[in-house]
Amino acid sequence: MSALPTQAEMELVPIFWRTLGYGMRLLLIHGSSAVGKVTVAKAVTQLISCRLFDNHAAIDTALTVFNFGERGFWELVHTVRLSVLDAAAKQHVPLVAMTYCYSDPEDRPAFEQFEKILEQNGGEVLPVYLHCSVDEAIRRVGNPDRIERRKISTENGLRTFVADGNLTAIPRSNCLKLDTEVRSAQQTAQEIARHFRLY
Repeated sequence: MSALPTQAEMELVPIFWRTLGYGMRLLLIHGSSAVGKVTVAKAVTQLISCRLFDNHAAIDTALTVFNFGERGFWELVHTVRLSVLDAAAKQHVPLVAMTYCYSDPEDRPAFEQFEKILEQNGGEVLPVYLHCSVDEAIRRVGNPDRIERRKISTENGLRTFVADGNLTAIPRSNCLKLDTEVRSAQQTAQEIARHFRLY
């Protein structure tokens, strides 16, 4: 196995990437609530040179002008996501880890728009589906950081969310599926980096 890059080497990656004109890679970390998407994404950023676009950054932006779920709310969330990905892809940001809750088939058109943005700018989507048992998700859902971020934080809320959608892996052959109940966030991040050769 190759050695992990040093901090100095990691800092040089974006410079070389833009200079060579390579396209952006979007690490789309998706799954249900409380499976550890943000925790794993942060572990990836600590392992390799990577930007983090948390799904709730777009939601928090929409909450500044709308109440959650009211008319116009989800349209703005989607617009923010597209704008961020488009700006990053056009500037050839080397690697972005984005967290997302994907429900099939209703979210497929949105995902295909993400793909189109990356492809138009010479990039690619690297899908990662995280999952764990319902019992483990219930154990995690009340964590203080989730409450602070205004995420789903109760067992009833989690069960309702899971029942309302088909939260599954994105239907792409390169989608990496990992169980976060049997490995730590750091181990999961290492597996992602190895699988997609991100070192």
